[in-house]
Amino acid sequence: MNKSEINYVNLALLHVGIALILFYIPFLSKVYAVLIAVFGFYYVVSNDNRNNEVLYVSAYLVGAEVFLRMTGGNLNNEYIKVMVSLLMLLGFVLSGFSKANIVYWLFLMLLLPAVFITMTTQDLNLEIKKAIVFNISGPVCLGLCALYCYKRVVIYTQMQNMVVLLGLPIIATLTYLVLYSPSVREVITGTQSSFATSGGFGPNQVSTILGLGMFVFFSQLVLMSKSKVIMILNGFLLVLTSYRAIVTFSRGGVITGFAMIILVLITAYLLTNNSGKRKLKWIIVLSGILGMSIWGYSVIQTRGLITKRYANQNAAGQVKQDRLGGREIIMGTELELFTENPVLGVGIGMGKSYREQMLGQEVASHNEITRLLAEHGMFGICILLILIITPLILFFYNYQNVYLLSFYAFWLLTINHAAMRTAAPAFVYALTLLNIRVKPIHKEESA
Repeated sequence: MNKSEINYVNLALLHVGIALILFYIPFLSKVYAVLIAVFGFYYVVSNDNRNNEVLYVSAYLVGAEVFLRMTGGNLNNEYIKVMVSLLMLLGFVLSGFSKANIVYWLFLMLLLPAVFITMTTQDLNLEIKKAIVFNISGPVCLGLCALYCYKRVVIYTQMQNMVVLLGLPIIATLTYLVLYSPSVREVITGTQSSFATSGGFGPNQVSTILGLGMFVFFSQLVLMSKSKVIMILNGFLLVLTSYRAIVTFSRGGVITGFAMIILVLITAYLLTNNSGKRKLKWIIVLSGILGMSIWGYSVIQTRGLITKRYANQNAAGQVKQDRLGGREIIMGTELELFTENPVLGVGIGMGKSYREQMLGQEVASHNEITRLLAEHGMFGICILLILIITPLILFFYNYQNVYLLSFYAFWLLTINHAAMRTAAPAFVYALTLLNIRVKPIHKEESA
């Protein structure tokens, strides 16, 4: 193994150690959260962001967010989004941004009308103020990340480093999950999403980050592993991540991770030469066998309940009336609010209050697309068009970014089942806007 591979093994072991410490001494999780931010900002400033260090630190923070939440380390729900946003602002100061990036300035401005509508609400109480912050933090984080990343030139090895840094905290998450519920068979009793196999935290968010981990470790196994030791390590991490994602019984993250893997294989196949295509065919076959083996083991460990979960059945084998765990009802109310307020929407964060009147209970949105329509009206449509179309246009000019379509799929699929609860969809979306080059670049090109 070379030096970088030895460092990778050591960092993986370090994150196993971090998980062990925080499992037995939980209050240190907040210390860990603060230390990441402090050393991260120091790392960026001390290096003058010469190699886009803000993206490295942000990638690590994004990978660590769910781990911090499940261990009680998040200082508040928006902590990671705020830290990532501040890092992007620091990146603007140190490295500037594309002067031609009008589209994402427009995106940020289109968010404002819904904020003004909510601010004019007569009863602007603490809950409504929290709702504004809760719903605006994700889009603002995305906008700032997009402003920094838009057509910024980075080399392929820098992108690989970001992928590795996304994955390291997920190793800590995996370790914590194994410590929390070492025997899946003993804790699974039904087909509902399982908090017991999700570290006592929200299965939807745990599944989301593990789905991203499936892609991270698969891409490292296929595209980055050169020695047998690293191949075995990444292969083991891929198998464990996939298994633990499946047994959360939250389907969104697993489906998203699977889609990302398929897309990176397709992209790599289209971009490689004939020799590379022959190797990829074998990789696809072996990946299929591995995937079926992981699924089969999951079926055995859950006594067949996972099969019923994906067939939308309860433990008795009866088909459930709703396919999305009640999300259809929430989406229906949001579409109804949009048809009643198609121009300006009901105001940011107000959808939850309106649902209390419509359904008799306050329920937060799980779908960012219908939330944008309900709360932003026609401005929400413009926002969606910007977000959906821009990366696809860049794809035709940025063919060297083998990860682009996978990252795009992660953002699009995640906001459909987990909205923008975490910073992951915002940051990963912005990575689709980077201009990837294989050869090293001069500093002035990256500004």
